[in-house]
Amino acid sequence: MKDRTATRLPEVTYLQALERGLKVMDATAISLCMDNSLPIIVFDLRTPGNLRRVIMGEPVGSTVRA
Repeated sequence: MKDRTATRLPEVTYLQALERGLKVMDATAISLCMDNSLPIIVFDLRTPGNLRRVIMGEPVGSTVRA
């Protein structure tokens, strides 16, 4: 929402998120998720139904994983 020219990346690795400075989360939080193999799902919480879709495992937004 801050950058109208931004494009959605369906999936990136933890290292790509850190190297490209994607600002998904702070570097420490990404490192902790990486160390514990926890995926990060980045999505628009304000879109009605998106939270339910994420919980149900539907592909919503972008995923950061190994």
